[in-house]
Amino acid sequence: MSTTITNDRTGLIITALTVPETLDSPDAADFHAFVALNNAICVSDTGLDDLGRTADEMLPQWRASTDYVQQTLLAREGERIVGAVTVSHATAEPTSAESDLMVMPENWGRGIEHALLAEAEAEVRRIGRKVIQSWTLHRAAPGDSPLVPKTGWGHISRTPHAQLLADDGFTLEQVERNSAFDLQGDLAPIERMLADALAVAGDEYRLVEWTVPTPPELRSGYAWALSRMSTDAPSGHLEMDEEIWDADRLARRDARFVEGGQTVSVAAVKHVPTDTLAAFNELVIGSDPTGVTHQYCTLVLKEHRGHRLGQIVKCANILRWRGIAPDSPRITTFNAEENRPMLDINEAMRFQPVSYAGAWQKKLN
Repeated sequence: MSTTITNDRTGLIITALTVPETLDSPDAADFHAFVALNNAICVSDTGLDDLGRTADEMLPQWRASTDYVQQTLLAREGERIVGAVTVSHATAEPTSAESDLMVMPENWGRGIEHALLAEAEAEVRRIGRKVIQSWTLHRAAPGDSPLVPKTGWGHISRTPHAQLLADDGFTLEQVERNSAFDLQGDLAPIERMLADALAVAGDEYRLVEWTVPTPPELRSGYAWALSRMSTDAPSGHLEMDEEIWDADRLARRDARFVEGGQTVSVAAVKHVPTDTLAAFNELVIGSDPTGVTHQYCTLVLKEHRGHRLGQIVKCANILRWRGIAPDSPRITTFNAEENRPMLDINEAMRFQPVSYAGAWQKKLN
């Protein structure tokens, strides 16, 4: 990514973010500003302070490039950063790239968002990807004239960001529900749900749990299960490459979590006859023990559905989590609106919808 002056009249300059070696390096100021902008956008778009990330958590991802490349452009007016856009892509999977546009409301409407979006598309073309995917965040109330995705499930508010993507040729493919679970409440209902699900699953399935880094004997099996997120999770009409995972890639992912000061608990179910993982759930928290818990991946592999395994891994991990992060106030998680089996479990567990996300896609000629 090269420096580009996009508007001589306004003095808008777009430059590539320099990713520092460490967070206290002399050149780390822009990275800190980028993280602050990302977090401010999350609060502005959702009205919630649940989705932010710390610079410690983000730096290992931006420094790594073996499996996934994160590139960021910053828009400046003079010395002031007024926007950013990221372009991210997996190195092993060839089709798509992700773009994340960040412009605060007070800077919207002056051409900054158009300039950054155009630069992101140019970068996606440069790296040879044929599909751009992007996500927008939305408050719980849909407002007037809500947007409905191609799946027909759910809706989102017609924000300026969403309208910009629609006008630029992106299609709203899917809506995801962001739900929250009160970790400080009574967990007795979760205990009962776990006992009920274990009884249904029977002796063919066995619960296994660990804290990242993943034990060596589980890495290959867990890598295979993670790869199935790209094929088994509902994705609407998003063009998803089948991801390639092995034990080494999983170990690198684990190392980024640890380097970023994050604690990750995994609850999984092993299919005893085949000695393979059939379902899993991940809970993640940063170095602040009073921070919000993030649920990352949850999946029941297609061939093992119908045995209450999703209920097992979600309930078991919450009960385990009480001992790991007892002061965390809540869990936040995203699920596709058409993923009724998982949402049914969430609703029975008393997860509450708090915001939404739109998944957008643009195919390049």
